[in-house]
Order: sequence, then structure tokens, then C-alpha cells
Amino acid sequence: MNRISLIGAPVDSGQRRRGCLMGPIAYRVAGIERELAELGHEVTDLGDVAPGELPQAECPNPAVDQLPETLGWTRALRARVADALDGGTMPVVMGGDHSLALGSVAGAAQHAAQAGRPLFLLWLDAHSDYHTPLTTVSGNLHGTPVAYIAGREGFDAFPAFPAPIPAENICMFGIRSVDAAEHAALRETKITVNDMRVLDERGIVAPLREFLDRVRAANGMLHVSLDVDFLDPSIAPAVGTTVPGGATFREAHLVCELLHESGLMTSLDLVELNPFMDERGRTARLMVDLAGSLFGKKVFDLPTRSFL
Repeated sequence: MNRISLIGAPVDSGQRRRGCLMGPIAYRVAGIERELAELGHEVTDLGDVAPGELPQAECPNPAVDQLPETLGWTRALRARVADALDGGTMPVVMGGDHSLALGSVAGAAQHAAQAGRPLFLLWLDAHSDYHTPLTTVSGNLHGTPVAYIAGREGFDAFPAFPAPIPAENICMFGIRSVDAAEHAALRETKITVNDMRVLDERGIVAPLREFLDRVRAANGMLHVSLDVDFLDPSIAPAVGTTVPGGATFREAHLVCELLHESGLMTSLDLVELNPFMDERGRTARLMVDLAGSLFGKKVFDLPTRSFL
């Protein structure tokens, strides 16, 4: 049994397409608390985080959008996630766009450093999110978290990241949309990039188990960040950054089941759900199903879904 803290993060400042702020309530309506409690876990909904008073901040890159708002969310989520872990519970952050990981992973890193354990990151996403505020062309800060987490320069406006995660402790999984600048920067690192070509050639299981074996050997903590666009848009349309060719229903559940069986996950993000773009809640319900698999439910147990 896990003690789970549900943390709502209605973050909409990392990109310009409105709607992700409705994500936390969509997860609640789709029954995430009941889903996890029925698996035998002790679940507490801590409500939604608020960003607090926004700091004054500027960036040399004029394209950067909503920097003060994103800084407010980063600080608030770092504190809330660290507090949950310090209290012996597993934080499940319900977003909200992926800029929330600037704060959630910082909170996990703060706790891991205090516990004297290395932190690992599994990034389940169509995008690498390896821009910095200085390199982003779109100005959307949901494309920057991994760079911040890995300690890249260019985040002067942000709080110093506690114990940046070494590149060899970061695994990107399901990547299929990386622009030229990110590609060039990633080639200079030891970050493991399991793009869809790798997964097509090797399958889901072997690359994931190799990474999990490294986490286990290091007695590491594992933060999992699951973006809706990791999934193929044919099964998960409620995201503003759809990229064809994503994980299928079965592949996504297999990833989640393997993570559960490993017993290594210590914190979790569920991000980029935009209910405004959903089809009668199907993406929210699928993400709740995947959360169930992450905490012990098997696909065989899932009810048949009908969208007719």
C-alpha cells in the first residue's frame, strides 16, 4: 500500500493554448481518487496549489511568455512536492501544462538530496523539452523543464535547481518531436533518448528495464513525468501538442505496469491534459486508467469503454 497525496496544479502559463488549468478537476471528475483507493492505497487530495504573489522577472529573450506566472508556480509546486515527500507520501501532481515539472521535479530533487539518494527522471513525452528560456523560439516555457532539471544555463530568473540530475540519470521515452537546437544540445549529453524509432525496433520492455535496472542499482528515487502526448492522439485527443505516432493503449499500459512492478517510482506528474479539447472525457478517463496501472491495476481488470 502507498500513501498518496493528490496535488492539483492548474498551470496554464507554460504555453498559449488555454485549457490545461482545467486538468485537475477533470482528473477528479474522472475518479482518480476512487481508482487509487480501490487498489488499496491511502489517498488524500490536498487540493490545488496556488502560485502566490508573482515575482518581478524579465528575460533577455523577448519571446518568453508568462515568466512571472511560471516562476510563481515553480516555487509553489517545489514546496508542495517536497513537503509531501518529507511527510512520507507519494505526490501525484495533476496538471496543468508541462511547465509544472519545473517545480515538481525540483521538489523531488530537494527531498532526494536531503535523503542522500540519487534522483532519476523518466520523461514520457513526445517532446524532449530541452530548451532554455534563452533558446526557445516559441517562448513557451513548457518546453524547458528537462533543461532546468539537468542544470543547463539560461535559467537565471529561476531559483537554483537543487542538485541537478546527472544526464545519465535521465531517460526520455517515446520522443518523436525534437527541433534542431534541442537535437544538437542533446547530442552533447549522456541523456538516454528512447525515441519512437528505438521503441519500434527494440520494443517497449527492454529499454525501460535497462533504465529501471540503473535506478535500482543506485538505490535511486524515480520521478515519472507522464505527458498526454506520449500517447497517440487517436486515443488521447485532449492535448494541445498532438504528434502522430505515439504510444498505443496497450503500450502505454505496459509501461505503467512495468513501472508498478519495479516498485521504484517515488513521485509522479500527469500533465498537459486539456479538457476543453477532449471528447466526452475519454482522455481524462484513459489517464486515470493509466494511473491505476501505475499503482497496481492490470489491463485485464479495466471495464470496456464505449464512446458511441
